Amino acid sequence: MERTRSVSPLIVVLLSSSAIAACACFGKVNAPTSSAGGGGGGLQLSLSATSVVLAPGDTFTFSATVNGASSGQSAGVSWAVQEGAAGGTIDASGKYTAPSTEGTYHVIATSVADASITAAATVTVTTLTALGPDRRTLWSPGVSGGIPTRSTICRTVDAATYGNGSADARDGIQAAIDACAAGQVVQLSAGTFTINGGNYLLVNKGITLRGAGPGATTLQKTDGAKPGQEQTGPNPSPIVIIGPARYSNGSESSTNLTADAAKGASSVTVASASGFSAGQFVLLDELSGAGWQADPAGRGQIWASPDFRVVWQRHNPGQGTDDPFPDAMSWFSRMDRPTNEIKQIAGIAGNTISFTTPIHISYRTSHTAQLSRLSETFTTGAGIEDLKVIGGDQGNVRFQWAASCWAKRIDNTVWHDEGFALERSFRVTISESYVHDAAWAQPGGAGYAISLSNGTSEALIENSIIVKANKVMVGRSAGTASVFGYNYVDDGYINTNTSWIEVGLNASHMVGSHHVLFEGNYGFNFDSDKTHGNAIYHTVFRNHLRGVRAGFGDGTTGNGPKRCAGATYYSYWHSFIGNVLGAPGQMAGWVYESGDLDTPSLYKFGWDDWAPYPVDPKVAQTAVRHGNYDYLNNAVRWDAAFPERTLPSSLYLSQKPAFFSAGRGYTWPWVDPLGTTTQLYELPAKARYDAGTPFVQP
Repeated sequence: MERTRSVSPLIVVLLSSSAIAACACFGKVNAPTSSAGGGGGGLQLSLSATSVVLAPGDTFTFSATVNGASSGQSAGVSWAVQEGAAGGTIDASGKYTAPSTEGTYHVIATSVADASITAAATVTVTTLTALGPDRRTLWSPGVSGGIPTRSTICRTVDAATYGNGSADARDGIQAAIDACAAGQVVQLSAGTFTINGGNYLLVNKGITLRGAGPGATTLQKTDGAKPGQEQTGPNPSPIVIIGPARYSNGSESSTNLTADAAKGASSVTVASASGFSAGQFVLLDELSGAGWQADPAGRGQIWASPDFRVVWQRHNPGQGTDDPFPDAMSWFSRMDRPTNEIKQIAGIAGNTISFTTPIHISYRTSHTAQLSRLSETFTTGAGIEDLKVIGGDQGNVRFQWAASCWAKRIDNTVWHDEGFALERSFRVTISESYVHDAAWAQPGGAGYAISLSNGTSEALIENSIIVKANKVMVGRSAGTASVFGYNYVDDGYINTNTSWIEVGLNASHMVGSHHVLFEGNYGFNFDSDKTHGNAIYHTVFRNHLRGVRAGFGDGTTGNGPKRCAGATYYSYWHSFIGNVLGAPGQMAGWVYESGDLDTPSLYKFGWDDWAPYPVDPKVAQTAVRHGNYDYLNNAVRWDAAFPERTLPSSLYLSQKPAFFSAGRGYTWPWVDPLGTTTQLYELPAKARYDAGTPFVQP
């Protein structure tokens, strides 16, 4: 698992045919493409994915959906590679094997019922050796096929019916939710709706709860969180739960894997497939294998796996900073199983279970790898849109056992615990939202803006504003193959110690998180903390990492630790590619790299915030730094071990996203470390924040 210096294989990128001419990108899965033929009687064919990243010889299983078939018509498809064997192969099940030769190829799905109805993916073979096969994965995050646009209003709830906030509206809104069928909308009027007394809204089916706009419709809890107040209310509760229940019914069951699950594979073999079924959401995990290892920080022994893939905060002799054991081993995962990911079952053949997306890290029988049925049936296709939430004191909005669910255009403010909490969830999207001003911005979970926990996987947090919270985001034994993309992230702080510069872009804070992509964000820094154990294999691509916060005078005071890109002790195998660090003309007193807390540095790798403040050299040794521009040296630095001197536009998008064309229009990619006259353009989310219009694009 150490960093490899050998040249990695070619990377295969599947792009939609409409986008291939526009860019050369990596690691993307886009919304499905579809076509309808004239003789098909309304038949439509769509592909589950049109853009994936595969190494030569690796496989990916496509699926196709045929809608509109009449009685007796086949819903099946046939598969082909247009260029024949030179373009790879695909079998009758949709399992595609990538070629090894550079070029452009096309995968075609054809309706069995009507051969005029097809869907296509264009395959381009190219290179990105700096992101080796252990570090990259298939980033295809968020709601499968994108957030749907729904127009059928089932029920309308008027704030005036409940005194515009003076009376509790929970029962009325919940009754409307309960009455609506999947695919329909519960419309809330402009005005204020109060939800008190420990109650909450449960969106447990595939409907949309929609307000009249985040500046018009408010869901409030007046007996909950208050600005600047540490205490919760008498009956702590969230405001909205998207999912089947608030608490687990405790009915999980597991089966052992009978062979190792390889990274990139799409199936596992298990001791028994009894009780599993296609479409089901399941948890794949393994025991940490931790034992006493010599602590490289010099604190005796630490409880870690021999390869340091998992490092718990437990020492021998004990330290005052240790987590309680064994309790901590089940805080955000099954007992001692922090390396995990949620999968959806695509099919079952005997004791082989296949998934809709590939496996993102290896799971080993030597670590008693297991596949588990979770306690609740997942809610799918549910979303909240165009409203404000305020005052939740057990989080404001919680996704629990949710899949392909979303929050869009939500003003999320004044909460205890988390603004958005994503627990045991799969392919959730948070988009165009404004998460700001935690009620009590303290460590310990009281004021986190966005939390991924308990195995949550393949989530997308995109085009949002996240400011003025303690941890602006955390990944707690979760986050696998998730993407934080094109967000404005600033002013993370501790309200009783504002001189401490918190971690910014981040998917750590409990052991186990891995393979999260951070792309196109503005962040006051990136860091990976080890407060409750380590995180591994994150990728930081084309971000602007400023190094100081906007609202706390960091640039002219002794506030710290100042860093653009950090990774604390035990944070191994992270990749930093194509970023821009610092700000022009504002880097006096900074150095390129230092583990010292008092020295402002572009990179603070292996640093430790506990006395005697040792530095872990392995963090820098296992990190990839390639193609990053910094304003200290006013130059881009390449790693000579990797040949490429150009960068793809994106690792998860195949073309310029629509929100870069909104308002006055914006250059994409907005972070360009290779730019000859400028390295930074405008980020749409930051432009909205700077203009004071978080939901209107200037």
